[in-house]
Amino acid sequence: MDFKGKVLHPLPFYMAYPDYLGPAKESAVLKDLEYLQQTYPKEVRAYQGRIAEILDKLDYEGSMIYDEYPDSCSIRRLAGTIVRIMKQEEKDSGREDPASEERWRFMEDMVQVLLCNEIYKRRHGGRRGSKIFVV
Repeated sequence: MDFKGKVLHPLPFYMAYPDYLGPAKESAVLKDLEYLQQTYPKEVRAYQGRIAEILDKLDYEGSMIYDEYPDSCSIRRLAGTIVRIMKQEEKDSGREDPASEERWRFMEDMVQVLLCNEIYKRRHGGRRGSKIFVV
């Protein structure tokens, strides 16, 4: 109680942080993220789109992507699976060159970063395929 006899309710711990954005500003952060992702190089945007398509299959209630603390091992394994799928698709289309194994080792890291970004968007209300255009 305060000195006037009113019952005081404590703030949730996260609201006490100086950089807490709140729900209204979270959508602005998400729009900013989506806009900046549009500035990725062409090839990276293509991979981002393909990752989103693959992640659609894991976008259901109770999925590991919505766990409070997703297991990093599961995320790495999912990224590895996505890389294998994308690698096979490139082989099937005949676009792969013989010296690309080094490139795919780098791609595993990039796919994991893009995967984490896509998971973040989905966990915070982002919709796959939504485009943000600034005029």
